[in-house]
Amino acid sequence: MSVLIVGGAGYIGSHTAKALAQAGIEPIVFDNLSSGHRWALRWGTFEEGDLADPGSIAAVFKRHQIHAVIQFAALIQVGESVRDPRRYFRGNVVNTLNLLDAMVDAGVGEIVFSSTAAVYGDPLRVPISEDHPLSPVSPYGDTKLIVERILQRYGEAYGLRAAVLRYFNAAGADPEGEIGEAHDRESHLIPLAIQAALGRRDPLDVYGSDYPTPDGTAVRDYVHVVDLAQAHLLALRHLAAGHASFTANVGTGRGHSVQEVIAAVEKVSGLPVPRRLVARRAGDAPVLLADPTHIKALLGWRPDHPDLETMVVHAWRWENRPGGS
Repeated sequence: MSVLIVGGAGYIGSHTAKALAQAGIEPIVFDNLSSGHRWALRWGTFEEGDLADPGSIAAVFKRHQIHAVIQFAALIQVGESVRDPRRYFRGNVVNTLNLLDAMVDAGVGEIVFSSTAAVYGDPLRVPISEDHPLSPVSPYGDTKLIVERILQRYGEAYGLRAAVLRYFNAAGADPEGEIGEAHDRESHLIPLAIQAALGRRDPLDVYGSDYPTPDGTAVRDYVHVVDLAQAHLLALRHLAAGHASFTANVGTGRGHSVQEVIAAVEKVSGLPVPRRLVARRAGDAPVLLADPTHIKALLGWRPDHPDLETMVVHAWRWENRPGGS
């Protein structure tokens, strides 16, 4: 079985490529390397190309016998999406349409789509279940919700079956240290806190200390990237068995505040995390917490690394790898 991983040179994509290879599935990675890395291309076949070019993705389907697709490729910076929405609608929606059209033309009928908890917007209740109202507050969230709706219509018209996985906060790194998180413009809290502790960047900005939470800082649901990769593997197997399309949250159901993350980094590293309190960011909810009941019942998914400290340990090892920076 061969699976096309679009955006497979990135953070979650590369961990998923490893998980598939370990499960005996051949990953074929399609990436333009705009944010992915050549050093992360350690499993399967690499096809360099861009979804903005319909011909380049169509050619991949002609060269390979592909059974299913995982779509990771997307722009992910919420603030940037507000400043430059047209880039996000083109990059996340139009480019995914090019991929879906190539799939339909090639007769490939199964896709796992990387969505986000941002489709829920400001939560009306927590933990958040999949039937929560969908009301994104950023163009980034809009783009993911639009693709979710396109997938539904493509299913009705062309028989495409989709597993839509709504991520909460991916964290950690490969426990074996082979791959990890490395963004040119890092926005994730754990690597930012580690890099601040190591003196590799300015003090960590803590956005808001007056939220209605136990310590005043925002609370988020962190899921280990390896557990997230396993969710994609289980979703692929579910679709391959002929089951219907579905949507599921991927999170642990446990919440940790910004201050708790900082404390975990300080404990693991033995170093203080320099920080500065700044104003809240527009659109940041006090608490975002997944209800993972559905994915556990449907796929039998259980996180193997649910503890925040484990995620920080793996991220710390990755940041301190030989040659790391």
